[in-house]
Amino acid sequence: MQMKTMKIAMYYNNNDVRMEEMPIPKINDNELLVKIQASGICGSDVMEWYRIKKAPCVLGHEIAGDIVEVGRNVKKYKVGDRVFVSHHVPCNTCRFCLNDQHTLCDTLHSTNFYPGGFAEYLKIPEINVDRGVFLLPEEMSYEEGAFIEPLACVVRGLRIAKMKPRQSVLIIGSGISGLLHIKLARAYKAGRIISTDIDDFRLETAKKLGADAVIHAKENVPEQVKKYNDGRLADLVVLCAGAPSAVKQAIESVGSGGTILFFAPTEPGVEIPFPLFELWNKQVKMVSTYAGSPKDIEMAIDLIKSKKVEVTDMITHKLPLSESAKGFKLVAEARRSIKVIIEPQK
Repeated sequence: MQMKTMKIAMYYNNNDVRMEEMPIPKINDNELLVKIQASGICGSDVMEWYRIKKAPCVLGHEIAGDIVEVGRNVKKYKVGDRVFVSHHVPCNTCRFCLNDQHTLCDTLHSTNFYPGGFAEYLKIPEINVDRGVFLLPEEMSYEEGAFIEPLACVVRGLRIAKMKPRQSVLIIGSGISGLLHIKLARAYKAGRIISTDIDDFRLETAKKLGADAVIHAKENVPEQVKKYNDGRLADLVVLCAGAPSAVKQAIESVGSGGTILFFAPTEPGVEIPFPLFELWNKQVKMVSTYAGSPKDIEMAIDLIKSKKVEVTDMITHKLPLSESAKGFKLVAEARRSIKVIIEPQK
């Protein structure tokens, strides 16, 4: 390859993302080199409390691209293959993996590709080549491929929550994860779907993309849920916002026999008091989720390919790598943007 260096977007903090250069990674006989065509900015990429401890670093894990180099021992893939690559992969042999809890696996939490998705090229380690590379269907664009990872997280969440058809669903927070929950709940034939947010643009978007009703988060959310849900609280509440006030609303808005899915976390160390007697008396289940497993990824690919979940209508911005700082600012401000896609080759 003639080009020896590549451009990267180096993250220092949400307001300091710099264009820098580094050598194009060299691969060994068991690795792949991928040329990134699309890389989505995730809401977790702008959670400074989560990211700042590893800065400076190259972030980005919602990627799709082309294989441009193949290690001599790799037989499953060839130059020119269009792929999605999972940054975290499980061992498939530990007690968590054997119990379908892949995202608790120590290996999953310690694996990654290099240097990150906001770069022109990406080195895929051997273990990711073995179980984290997925061919993009011919009918799927790179932009759609960048939604595979976030949708897989949502697929896992609703699987953990055991969502059933005709259940009423309240989604607290209408950012990208909340909107994906709306779309997937609709695909899974939910009953009434209600969404909240503090931002009018996001509420409008939620309504446009499938919510039956939207509620401004500053309103009395439980009472508004009953208004839109035949006098009942929600069967399933999905928390897609990490504010303590949002957690309180989730607890207050779940109906008898219902489930709360904690999809988004608070910052570490935040303690939330909850009314144990009421939750016990209503026989409420509380579950949490993180990331997606390989089978969730496969399901996400099928949902996007079949158009059961349309994703391109959530893209509000497509930016070249040189404008990554603008992209981070848009996502961090969480106003008139939904999904921001970085296109490193533009």
